[in-house]
Amino acid sequence: MTFEQEVERRRTFAIISHPDAGKTTITEQILWLGQVIREAGAVHGKSGTKAATSDWMKLEQQRGVSITSSVMQFDFKGLRVNLLDTPGHKDFGEDTYRTLIAADCAAMLIDAAKGVEAQTRKLYEVCRLRRTPIFTFANKMDREGKDPLALIDDVETTLGIKCYPVTWPIGIGDRFKGLYHRLRKELLLYERGRVEAEVVPVTGWQDEVIRARVGDEFFQQLQEEMELLEVAIGDFEHEEFMNGQVSPMTFGSAKHNWGVDIFLELFADYAPPPGPRNSSKGLIDPKDKNFSGFVFKIQANMDRKHRDRVAFIRICSGQFERGMKVFLPIGLCESVLGPRARNRGRSLCR
Repeated sequence: MTFEQEVERRRTFAIISHPDAGKTTITEQILWLGQVIREAGAVHGKSGTKAATSDWMKLEQQRGVSITSSVMQFDFKGLRVNLLDTPGHKDFGEDTYRTLIAADCAAMLIDAAKGVEAQTRKLYEVCRLRRTPIFTFANKMDREGKDPLALIDDVETTLGIKCYPVTWPIGIGDRFKGLYHRLRKELLLYERGRVEAEVVPVTGWQDEVIRARVGDEFFQQLQEEMELLEVAIGDFEHEEFMNGQVSPMTFGSAKHNWGVDIFLELFADYAPPPGPRNSSKGLIDPKDKNFSGFVFKIQANMDRKHRDRVAFIRICSGQFERGMKVFLPIGLCESVLGPRARNRGRSLCR
């Protein structure tokens, strides 16, 4: 594979949400689908169960919340995906704001029962200012929540971004039957205790096969809702998505891994590759073979036994090699190495 092909297959995205929307849970399911882990962990790892992979700090595992951003990498459909799991709690919001700068797109997670919450609005605003492409996943469809149409209206009214529902839920809570995939024209049926969906090909949302599988009540409700969608929502425009004006929306349950695979496949189809980055010397082409990058986060004291300090770097061009030496701007050297770097001029750092 050539250098240009390696650059093109990179995808980097951050997951943003309000606390308790299920962000870490969906991260675990994505890692499982990406075959990084053999078993999806839980936010509160009970005795005999696996804790969440992205919540690696002991304090995170004890409190059941993400405190610091985690970076995980996996391959999916020929793509090399970098997943950034960010803290949702406002007390650790600065960590999330910095991490979003390193992402090429974002996945916005919404609790189907609560809709758009305060921290989600703040994080979306950061994405909007940078025109970051955003995917939306309505989580916890296995619980009672808002009507799907009301949920879309909440997103569009509160955030000012159009939603394009790629899938549509049939039922909610204990009566949740599955999803209708608008692009593939498929009916996906789910059962508790079973991760994989039963896929039923149909000719469209008016197909009588759907009635036979979900019953008259749910079939009639689907007809009414789909008629409204067809009138109110036009075709999906990729350019609008890339400009952060429209968000492809999917539904499901991260806890049961319902619909997460659909989201991941949608991400693989539409997520953008690395783009040019601004610098003091102009735009940096990601296919330039000269190495460059920027530090978006510095974390210290991760190990109590050492006075450690680690810089997280987003590569903008070229290829990083272990042990290589790179030049850092003097201001950055001072922040990483301390005052001893001040008199070095253009310091050389590992």
